[in-house]
Amino acid sequence: MNAKMTITLAVVLILSAAGPAPSGASAGEDVRLSFDHYYDHAELTRALRGLEKAYPDLATVRSIGKSVQGRDLWAILLNNPRTGPAERKPGYYIDGNIHGNEIQGGEVALYIAWYLLKNYGKTDLATRLLDERAFYIVPTMNPDSREFYIHQPSDPNSPRTGWMPFDDDRDGALDEDGFEDLDGDGSITRMRKKDPYGGFKPHPDDPRLLIPVKPGETGVYALLGEEGIDNDGDGLINEDGPGEYDMNRNFGYNWQPHYVQRGSGPYPFCFPETKAVADFLMAHPNILGAQTFHNYGGMILRGPGAKNLGEMNPVDRHVLDAVGKKGESMLPGYRYIAIYKDMYTVYGGSIDFFTNTLGIFSFSNELDMDLAREPRAKPRSAGDEAEDEESGGRVPFGGGGDLEEMAYQDLVLLGEHYTDWKPYTHPLYGEIEIGGKKKFASRVTPLFKLAETCHRNAAFVLYHADQLPRLSFARVRTVKVKDGLFQVDVLVANATVTPTISAVALQKRLHRLDRVSVEGGGRLLAAGVLTDPYRNRTLPLRVHENAVWIDGGISGHGRVELRLMIAGRGAAAVVYDSLKGGYYRKDLKLE
Repeated sequence: MNAKMTITLAVVLILSAAGPAPSGASAGEDVRLSFDHYYDHAELTRALRGLEKAYPDLATVRSIGKSVQGRDLWAILLNNPRTGPAERKPGYYIDGNIHGNEIQGGEVALYIAWYLLKNYGKTDLATRLLDERAFYIVPTMNPDSREFYIHQPSDPNSPRTGWMPFDDDRDGALDEDGFEDLDGDGSITRMRKKDPYGGFKPHPDDPRLLIPVKPGETGVYALLGEEGIDNDGDGLINEDGPGEYDMNRNFGYNWQPHYVQRGSGPYPFCFPETKAVADFLMAHPNILGAQTFHNYGGMILRGPGAKNLGEMNPVDRHVLDAVGKKGESMLPGYRYIAIYKDMYTVYGGSIDFFTNTLGIFSFSNELDMDLAREPRAKPRSAGDEAEDEESGGRVPFGGGGDLEEMAYQDLVLLGEHYTDWKPYTHPLYGEIEIGGKKKFASRVTPLFKLAETCHRNAAFVLYHADQLPRLSFARVRTVKVKDGLFQVDVLVANATVTPTISAVALQKRLHRLDRVSVEGGGRLLAAGVLTDPYRNRTLPLRVHENAVWIDGGISGHGRVELRLMIAGRGAAAVVYDSLKGGYYRKDLKLE
């Protein structure tokens, strides 16, 4: 790919047969993944298949559907079956690149899978997560536009949408007037024309930049928009490019039609990519945590996406706040904020669908800040005595708006992603100039920073996954009442901040409740929640089919203590079975 940097930040995954490595990894076999470039569809397919081949006991790759152009929507499923089936563990879902130009989410998602697999048996965190959690990772939801963005001329902001043809200008033709790379630099840049009545003039410190003229001043240039010609002869340029639907406006919760929310489509889940993801999620009801990756702005986003949904349930928000605020310390400069309140309104977005129809605790990270204005260490001279308290000793690179960005392009990106203005004879505008920022100049992570973006955001995701419920039988007391009858007091505790059921799932009855059952040689005669063990006070529970339902689940850092009356002899077991919180078994001896 022509955007590869000359400095290779290769991250090499070398498998060995030692420790708890999967049995399919043989000596000398390796999977080489580098996070110094962006993976096109063929490379991504090979990378995922390579991980699956190297770790057959931990990873499974499958296609969950097809894109508009027929590309596979790949998912990699991670789980250690030796510690239980995936459906009996808290599940965590990850996707990236739902918008075609927001490609680095695919690399972050791939990095997460790679990191967990190559560190299994080597670090406590990776080992614990693959033993106790199931991961469902879809690196790219938009492989069509991703492929176009990587290999074809485009600008930093497009193609954002999916690839289904759409009549943007309502002239009866589809996608007939898009951008053209007139100067052949591999990107869609800008056009400008000298015009004494134009509204712009060169910046006095850098003539590559234009600034508005003041009242009474004579103009020098008129801005003409992005490169292109009038393909359909209607006097307009670039008004009907390829595609025009937004997958992140097409999910089936708080959806609004196109005239309210542009790109939403004629009805929810009408596009194959969003339907495939929804079907995949519905097929894995154990998923309790989720992360989607977008760009850019340096944000950790939570719902709701629109004001009409009201405020988030405070119990659920407490969970997200605990994780999101921790994320701010892991991702310097990122802000933990609400979508509609602090960014903009989104109808039919994935986060609201995940939260309100599936009971999933969800985040969406806007990857990376504007790197030209990213906080950096403030230069200090020998005579400086203290840092500026107001700025905290950090100032933007170069200072001065667009001049700052040009300094960044010249001095840090070394001019690789900027085209100097050059003359061009345009069929409609005549003599013009073409130049400006190329497609990799903004929004997308510079390749020298891509590995850091991947790792820091992976660290946040793994922290969130680690905060899914972790239950234990903290105390079990068995008292023989008489021959064949036993009183068993069971205390089940949750060591993490996430409850086994979200508050919105309880409120809307989105899925089944947690269940406690007796298995083996025991029959459950009666049960209750032990509210005061010192005075033997309980709230009775209805026994049905040797089990009871736990109405509220177990809260974050909470516990439930039950008193069970069990008839039987010999081996038995108490099972705490939570759809999203996991499956836990405690063996008993009734003697």
